[in-house]
Amino acid sequence: MQYRELGRTGWQVSAISLGCWGIGGQWGPVEEDTALAVLRRAFELGVNLYDTADAYGLGRSEELVGQAFAKSDRESIFIATKVGNWARRLDHPLSYAIPEHITLCCDASLHRLKTDYIDLYQCHIGGLEEPSVFLEAFEKLKQGGKIRAYGISTDSIAALKRFDRDGTCETLQLAYNVIGRGAETELFPYCREKRIGTLIRNPLGMGVLAGKFSPETRFDDVRSGWNEGKGRENFLRNLEKVESLRFLQGDNRTLAQAALQWILTNPDVSCAIPGAKNLDQLEANIRAADTQLTPEEVQQIQNTVA
Repeated sequence: MQYRELGRTGWQVSAISLGCWGIGGQWGPVEEDTALAVLRRAFELGVNLYDTADAYGLGRSEELVGQAFAKSDRESIFIATKVGNWARRLDHPLSYAIPEHITLCCDASLHRLKTDYIDLYQCHIGGLEEPSVFLEAFEKLKQGGKIRAYGISTDSIAALKRFDRDGTCETLQLAYNVIGRGAETELFPYCREKRIGTLIRNPLGMGVLAGKFSPETRFDDVRSGWNEGKGRENFLRNLEKVESLRFLQGDNRTLAQAALQWILTNPDVSCAIPGAKNLDQLEANIRAADTQLTPEEVQQIQNTVA
């Protein structure tokens, strides 16, 4: 496993870390034993950062992370969670109108995670217009020892700059992959200048870069918007891009592994956080960090999907 510095936190985090949205059940059912086995196996293979959110399965993902690790493991891992999207998918979002809303959510997350502190607490509202409530709450939580660092999950440079108005944002979680490179224009340069660590979500394009979908594929999970309209059009365009990358696939490397390796060629990336719903997916993702793309392959990718 490679380890990289997470911005100015100074933490050395696994280049392939683990996104825990999937084990919360919103991408289809995952048995508890399977979810716990994935988390424990990731730890055995050197993964030391686990990214979750209170909204993932309405706390279920956090509960599983809390169950997976013994107290003796706690100082060996970084737990990252998020606040701001509770029950949004059920059309009953919280207002987050006062700092106490955030601090109470933090207390609930601490309880589910079975820990006294959260390493990284992230605002989960990507289009956040006015950050004052979150910043006040996060500072209070940091001073009280309940969180160690904080950041935001967004793909908007304007939202990032608003959240970082006092220079206190330590991490950015953003979508980035070989067929979705918009972050290179403004987000990565800003983070580089401010020494903000980056956690890469959607490194496999919500699964499309695994190369296993076809134009006939239909979805009954969080990707259901891909079944019709503009979502369908984007999905079909992405399938064409994926087909153009098949040259990366071989006997010793899957397309998904190549996609993860491509992300790790970017020095502005602190870590990628692909999800895994079973041990095979997990181990394949982690093996991607064992080897690198050749300069010729990187150039061919650039020529193919730039």
